[in-house]
Amino acid sequence: MTGEAKPFRMAQAAGSDWRETLARCLAELPEGGGETLGFVYVGDAFAGDLAAIAETLREETGVPDWLGTVGLGICATGQEYFDAPAIAVMLCDLPSGSYRIVETGETPGRALDDAATAWSETKRPPFGVVHVDPRNPQAAELVDDLSAASGAFLVGGLASSRAGHPQIAGRMTEGAVSGVLFSDQVAVATGLSQGCAPIGDYHEITASERNVIESLDGRPALEVFMEDIGDLLSRDLARAAGYIHAALPTAGSDTGDYTVRNLVGIDRANGDIAIGALVESGDRVMFVRRDGQAARDDLRRMLQDLRRRCGGAPRGGLYFTCLARGPNLFGPDSEELGILREELGEVPLVGFFCNGEVSHDRVYGYTGVLALFL
Repeated sequence: MTGEAKPFRMAQAAGSDWRETLARCLAELPEGGGETLGFVYVGDAFAGDLAAIAETLREETGVPDWLGTVGLGICATGQEYFDAPAIAVMLCDLPSGSYRIVETGETPGRALDDAATAWSETKRPPFGVVHVDPRNPQAAELVDDLSAASGAFLVGGLASSRAGHPQIAGRMTEGAVSGVLFSDQVAVATGLSQGCAPIGDYHEITASERNVIESLDGRPALEVFMEDIGDLLSRDLARAAGYIHAALPTAGSDTGDYTVRNLVGIDRANGDIAIGALVESGDRVMFVRRDGQAARDDLRRMLQDLRRRCGGAPRGGLYFTCLARGPNLFGPDSEELGILREELGEVPLVGFFCNGEVSHDRVYGYTGVLALFL
């Protein structure tokens, strides 16, 4: 890095009382000041305290604009706080006028208000960060609407919580999508890592109704599925639940990306398969399995590619990873975040474990999505 492009300030802490935990976070922040934008992520034990946490952060740091939400797990540099009360904060020193906080409505149709639309038309933001309420059944459409309206490549995630799902977007909000758009004054590199491995080739859907696949390649869907998963799982299809998933190719991807959707039902009598997505005849689908080693390999591939693209030490990062990853896929002792630190070094980083991850204009599953500020 050259000039005044210093690392962002970041701190993390865990504890049962939000006041004490936040005080430790503030005490651990490196010296600095003058930032205008901050990110804060809290464990769901603190969901009801997020408004008070945000107000305290404004008062104690002098940073006026805050973004954040709640997760069942929180990410920080080299550390996962999974199913534990914790707070992670990052303060960003960015050029004046280089970002705009936004909120969508709860239904698709108008992603940006007049002021945000005018800003986007002037700045043409190439990048944005979003937080999404998973209780909204039109969440995926709202993400797509916001990307289309702003022209931005979005990253982020769906909040995860056993309590409330509050978001901070300058003010407290919930129910839809909120976040921040960045102008081209803010340089960012992004990457996506899959958590599943293919177990066969793509098949063409030749008959379907809504989310039910009736035939693949002109044959009963269940017959094709059982051939792909093999004899052992075919004898006990209940074992496939939570392990085998459907994958739909990402249109326009030059890296073979796909969105993973759960299997939600099997009709043995008719030979049908139901998945967690609407499909049509002519669409393609393949079957994938959750695979820890494949996820590790793909995460390192993504990180090494990002490191080459960055060309130097990033100022900070945001990481959005699936609830099914972390200790549920990589193992204990913060192994997933440890891989990020091994590959990237001590980059200031915060994020959370999501109910779904956002990359570009889509909601993914079982993925890790990283944004690095340069």
